[in-house]
Amino acid sequence: MKIDLHVHSKYSKRPPVWILKKIGSPESFTEPSDIYRIARERGMDAVTITDHNRIDGALEIVHLPGTFVSEEVTTYFPEDGCKLHVLALNITEKQHADIQKVRENVFELVDYLTAEQVVHVLAHPLYRVNGRLTAAHFEKLLLLFRHFELNGARSGESNDCLRTILQRLTPDMITRLADRHGIAPKHEKPWEKVLTGGSDDHSSLHIAGTHTDIAAVGSTAAALMEGLRRGRTKVVSDPADPVTMAHNFYSIAYQFYRDKFDLDRYAKKDVLIHFLDRTLRNQPEEARDDLRSRLYFFFNHRKMKRSVADMSASLFDLLRRETYKLLTANPDLMQLARGSDADDRKPEKRWFDFVNQVVNRAFSHFGNRLMDHLSGANVFNIFNSLGSAGGLYTLMAPCFVSYSLFAEDRRFSDSMSDHFSLNPPGSGRQPVRVAHFTDTFYDVNGVALTLQQQVQSALRNHKQLEVITCDTGAHETLPGIRNFKPVGVYELPEYPELQVFYPPLLDMLDYCYTNKFTRIHSATPGPIGLAALAIARILRLPVYGTYHTALPQYARALTGESIIEDLTWRYMRWYYEQMDVIYAPSESTRDELVEKGIRADKVQVYPRGIDIEKFHPARGNGLIKKTWKIPEKALKLLYVGRISREKNMHVLAEAFRQLAVTFSDVHLVMVGDGPYLENMKQALAGTPCTFTGYLEGDTLSAVYAACDLFVFPSTTDTFGNVILEAQASGLPVIVTDEGGPHENMLSGSTGLVVPGNSVQGLVDGLRHLAAQPQTLARMKTAARQYMEDRSFDAAFIQSWEMYRQPVAAQVARAS
Repeated sequence: MKIDLHVHSKYSKRPPVWILKKIGSPESFTEPSDIYRIARERGMDAVTITDHNRIDGALEIVHLPGTFVSEEVTTYFPEDGCKLHVLALNITEKQHADIQKVRENVFELVDYLTAEQVVHVLAHPLYRVNGRLTAAHFEKLLLLFRHFELNGARSGESNDCLRTILQRLTPDMITRLADRHGIAPKHEKPWEKVLTGGSDDHSSLHIAGTHTDIAAVGSTAAALMEGLRRGRTKVVSDPADPVTMAHNFYSIAYQFYRDKFDLDRYAKKDVLIHFLDRTLRNQPEEARDDLRSRLYFFFNHRKMKRSVADMSASLFDLLRRETYKLLTANPDLMQLARGSDADDRKPEKRWFDFVNQVVNRAFSHFGNRLMDHLSGANVFNIFNSLGSAGGLYTLMAPCFVSYSLFAEDRRFSDSMSDHFSLNPPGSGRQPVRVAHFTDTFYDVNGVALTLQQQVQSALRNHKQLEVITCDTGAHETLPGIRNFKPVGVYELPEYPELQVFYPPLLDMLDYCYTNKFTRIHSATPGPIGLAALAIARILRLPVYGTYHTALPQYARALTGESIIEDLTWRYMRWYYEQMDVIYAPSESTRDELVEKGIRADKVQVYPRGIDIEKFHPARGNGLIKKTWKIPEKALKLLYVGRISREKNMHVLAEAFRQLAVTFSDVHLVMVGDGPYLENMKQALAGTPCTFTGYLEGDTLSAVYAACDLFVFPSTTDTFGNVILEAQASGLPVIVTDEGGPHENMLSGSTGLVVPGNSVQGLVDGLRHLAAQPQTLARMKTAARQYMEDRSFDAAFIQSWEMYRQPVAAQVARAS
């Protein structure tokens, strides 16, 4: 006999999650008669309804064949209010009334049900209904209950964990638990448990997806109960995932609004309502195939196509417009809306893809509007766009809640596995698995290079690090890298080659949940960093942030507006205060963040290293002379990096022009590319200067090793990885006293520190070293020696250990 032992009807009134409470929706709209019809259509031999503390729905169908009255009882541990749900099966109205009198205390409830010989099942045993369930509570439940449910609304991980725990119980374990808690087991052979299955359906979409096969003698309710008592059960389970749960939430919310606003009158006239009915409600087939409905759909769909371009840009209208576009462009969705369905995917997967595409379209639209206002310094419009885009949160909320609940289930199941020693020694879960989000992985800069090296170091050292990024390029799929196609791209007018990518948030969320990351790390406060923060909050994971780039200063340079710089700092303060731990690349950067209002106890300086074998004085191979005809005897000054004004290229150009007047045997080598390249070429016209373009690999190493002095005039760099590369290659460095680079050299030993934004200061430093070849030679040796113990792998392993520490311990150490 097949039966779904856990189903809800419209008489379950109290919603379990905040999104349904927020809109005032009950937790189910399913008619009892529909439950009966659907269960029978799906092969169930018997039907019961288990509403929360009510039997009204079960009584409505009790006159039909193969039914009996049941309920889901809410009960509590009296000592601390830990909430539980218990299925009481095949009860009378009097028993229901008695249950309501004793249900506040789980011990009294179990005593009553046992005395009345009512078969009772602990529903979703590893679900923390009000967040208070612990391993100690569960140990007590093992003594109180014989029947445990594999729940169709919870994850397969949770159900598998429960099954394994119950299968491994022994008489000795039960004896120890009884002694520990002072509770006598309520059943004979309490180490032998019985499993049942129920869908826990609230929307009518998944009735009988998980059910119980009972080996019963006869088809009466009494025969079924006897089969349950004897443990003659087999659970047929289709476990849920976050997408399944989200589909249910969308269905319930839609049914609520459909009822509230009487949308039934539009169901056969409006393509969108028709589509939602098809995907979010469980209707009889005859209602779906109504000919008049198809005719209304045909004519109104044509009308909508003509008028869609005239719709306003409000959030509601935007979503409606994008939905119609999506329906029109997607043949599978159009078939579904018309009443036929050739898509063999699960309905919840199909719905998730639909929501994902609509959200991505709307996100791209609002992202472009916001970036237009930012680049134009339209302050008030910025806040207006933020408010409008914030409405997308409501649309995505069912997905966010579902993933959050499933992540919590996973954590509790993992803790229970550990508590009951289900994992053999040495085969436990990977303790640290990091998703490192960045928007600059494929760019040509020090941050990108460092991240690329981290991926390689993680692979060499068998660490579970994966870079999550977003880029339009056709990049090769490589281990340790996951590139998502952006849902939109914004190109900054002032920086045509610099693009802002809008990430596919729901896809990234699903990826991080599915791949079981334990840490989220954000290397950017941009859109991809916002996605990282959202995912960390939804999955309740520790979130780490790295402050790589001086964005407020960049914002001022791009817009010329101090108010935009101030707004950027305000945003940066908000963003980095959300981090559990903030990594700064240098002490000066740390001090700047603290000065701007970020909590000092969160900020740590993290170790940095480079490949000291790749960057080595021995790498020089005559390439400079062969390729660019640069004289070997010339004093070769080198700059490597982005050629842009914020790097103080104008200061370098003027300083070198003055130096070349005094010293005839100097030569400047410029490695890199950027928006200031043509300006730099004009400024240095007629001087001994070579522009090589962007270099990498062995060619870059050879150029480093062939030069004599590294010059880095930037005042906005938070670290300056090229400073390490130069010194490892045996080059003394000249840096400014602003930013992080001067912390990565020894002033007077491996180079010089000069005043920032000062042409004269830079000229004086260059002249000093150019005139003293012995000092320069001594600094070359010291520079290489300084870098000998700063290998990249050593720095990476040191930084990885930070992930292994509890967040609180890291904050305490930083303070």
